[in-house]
Amino acid sequence: MSSNEAPRGPVDSSRVPRYAGPATFARLPRLDEVGSADVAVVGVPFDSGVSYRPGARFGGNAIREASRLLRPYNPAQDASPFALAQVADAGDIAANPFNINEAVETVEAAADDLLSTGARLMTLGGDHTIALPLLRSVAKKHGPVALLHFDAHLDTWDTYFGAEYTHGTPFRRAVEEGILDTEALSHVGTRGPLYGKQDLTDDAKMGFGIVTSADVMRRGVDEIADQLRQRIGDRPLYISIDIDVLDPAHAPGTGTPEAGGLTSRELLEILRGLSSCHLVSADLVEVAPAYDHAEITSVAASHTAYELTTIMSRQIAEGRTK
Repeated sequence: MSSNEAPRGPVDSSRVPRYAGPATFARLPRLDEVGSADVAVVGVPFDSGVSYRPGARFGGNAIREASRLLRPYNPAQDASPFALAQVADAGDIAANPFNINEAVETVEAAADDLLSTGARLMTLGGDHTIALPLLRSVAKKHGPVALLHFDAHLDTWDTYFGAEYTHGTPFRRAVEEGILDTEALSHVGTRGPLYGKQDLTDDAKMGFGIVTSADVMRRGVDEIADQLRQRIGDRPLYISIDIDVLDPAHAPGTGTPEAGGLTSRELLEILRGLSSCHLVSADLVEVAPAYDHAEITSVAASHTAYELTTIMSRQIAEGRTK
């Protein structure tokens, strides 16, 4: 697509029923159909780093199927994201399911390739292990980035069974590697039992602030979003969302569910409140459709990815007018 061409949007649902045709994200064109994209939606069907329920390798395609009902205008952000920027489905990164170290390297290399085209990434996991190689790749382009991590869990543990690369360790590795801006790190939605109080002590030493799910309930989404905006400032921001940040009532299809989580409405409203932050890429992980009911989890995930994509598209369009 040349710079003078209008972005190619979703298939026209007045001509082709939403349930017909290939399930690209939001029925958008494939990357090879448009040549280049401002925002590339890419799947990583990998879940060899999980510590409990497997199945997130099927999450990306479940999200794509659920995204068939997304429409081109987002009233909550007063934007038509697919008209503002070229968003395309870049397919899947094929990572080795039997070798986590090799898989991490593969994801990083593939992300490097996509980012080198100027695209921002909206990655659909897969388990949370993939956040580390994605952050490595983004940091090569932007330097250490601010991180907002929406999750029931801290994901800053050291190892599981001696393994350094798992879905519970990516952000400790990222801090150790110097790819995060430790002045602007936040967990949002954490809750549930821990292995010990030392988990919180170690996490704080890495620079993370914590907004629990109870904090969101008591203080409200507007106050929480304002707090996060102030912490992030104008830094390049990466958002990583584990769908288990939502309560199991809103996201039963996930690998490590915890009671007392956010509602899907709370998550979407917090993200909308971050629309002024410089979002450089994002991921959405841990959707495990085998445990889902009536697509509850994948529908919530598709709308979450839609809000993130809208934020990036708006910022890309605004950047062109400056």
